Amino acid sequence: MSDIFNIHLCSNSSCNFRFPSQVIIGSTNAERSQPPNDQCPRCGALTRIVESFVQDTQGFLQPQRSELRHIEALLDNIRSVYNVGSMFRTADGCGIAHLHLCGISATPEGSKLSKTALGAEHSVSWSYHNNAVIAADELRNRGLTLWALEGCSGAQSLFDAQKDIPDEPIALVVGNEVSGVDPGLINECERLVYIPMFGDKSSLNAATAFGIAAYYLRFMTETNAP
Repeated sequence: MSDIFNIHLCSNSSCNFRFPSQVIIGSTNAERSQPPNDQCPRCGALTRIVESFVQDTQGFLQPQRSELRHIEALLDNIRSVYNVGSMFRTADGCGIAHLHLCGISATPEGSKLSKTALGAEHSVSWSYHNNAVIAADELRNRGLTLWALEGCSGAQSLFDAQKDIPDEPIALVVGNEVSGVDPGLINECERLVYIPMFGDKSSLNAATAFGIAAYYLRFMTETNAP
């Protein structure tokens, strides 16, 4: 699949704002560029198209989903709908088989998460659970090994985890942005892992941390990773 884009340049030399707009196939010339009337979103002056290009999103080799290790994720009480949407996008790209949305975590039904999910909410399988601890217990009964992404006592660096990754399918557990992973969930997990931090903050944004952990688990557990 290919998308066509225009690069706009503001005609105001003191502004020089440069930005892209997508060309909608089949639209009129007046409808093709955003913002409307080819106006600069910074100063309002007219813009001109200085370059057009085609973005080929299928121009690289992608592994077949059937070849991937089975990984699911449990997202408990994620307070930001946009974080949940971003996690859907990551899950789609990373080949996560299923998202378990728990507690106050937003679901695709009637929510704003499409702003960051960008359609991934339609391609990733999901279910909702009132109680994450019960959901985690059900995952364990299905034979999944639960890994909690949480910096706490007994946790090890995510990047040391490849030394003893189990053969069983994995469920990655992510908790609330402020309070972290529910202690009841911690008790359900076989492994606790954290992402090392070198600045003043002790943790990353939940969606960012989920992306790092999901991709690390994906490619550290694939014997045939590209």
